[in-house]
Amino acid sequence: MIKRKSREEIDIMREAGRVVAGAHKAVEEAIRPGLTTLDLEKIALDFMVNAGGESAFKNYRGFPGYICTSVNEEIVHGIPSKRRLAEGDVVSVDIGVRFKGYIGDMAVTYPVGQISEDAQRLLDACRISLEQGIEKVHPDHHLSDVSRAIQSYAEGQGYSVVREYTGHGVGREMHEDPQVPNYVNGGWGFDPKLKPGLVIAIEPMVNCGTHETDRIVRQGWDVVITRDRKLSAHFEHTVAVTEEGHEVLTQL
Repeated sequence: MIKRKSREEIDIMREAGRVVAGAHKAVEEAIRPGLTTLDLEKIALDFMVNAGGESAFKNYRGFPGYICTSVNEEIVHGIPSKRRLAEGDVVSVDIGVRFKGYIGDMAVTYPVGQISEDAQRLLDACRISLEQGIEKVHPDHHLSDVSRAIQSYAEGQGYSVVREYTGHGVGREMHEDPQVPNYVNGGWGFDPKLKPGLVIAIEPMVNCGTHETDRIVRQGWDVVITRDRKLSAHFEHTVAVTEEGHEVLTQL
């Protein structure tokens, strides 16, 4: 069942989004070669707690971390660890905050030091594909318009979009209806019209090579990686449908 949010609820979700965006800003300012992904987790957690929020990821379906940190070929669900980031790595940082009972969810893939031109092109393509999807969030459009925009841009740049993991509705729960796929080919069916009050997390995961995935088990959790072990990028914003179009809730 798709839950549309009241103006009062969206006001709170905007606050939650600012906390998430602030945590990302703190990570972005600190990230450098030599830090561990546990260091990034502490930076993000300290910010969200000081702002009055809490991690929405910790213990969610047994997830052991407070944020997700996925390095290089890792797509999603990477667990913070003592792994040290090296010059040229890329790290996808996914942060979910619960604030006053509501969720804010945002992901960014960051360069670590100087990265290759190929890696930078991937990050740019994934970020722009998200922007293209967000531009289609409007009450005159359907969900498939968002998905098509993401897929068209990413594949037009020579990349693939992950099929197995999607965006989602968000509110009091981390994952609400509807799912927000990043592709349209293959006929995924359900295609609701976007109506004011709907809040969705749009999150393309874009790979250099195949869209196919593998999993490796860490701390009892499946970390998703690219099957061909090529680089992956992940960008996400929480977006509300408004009467006039849309509002990105996870930005400063």
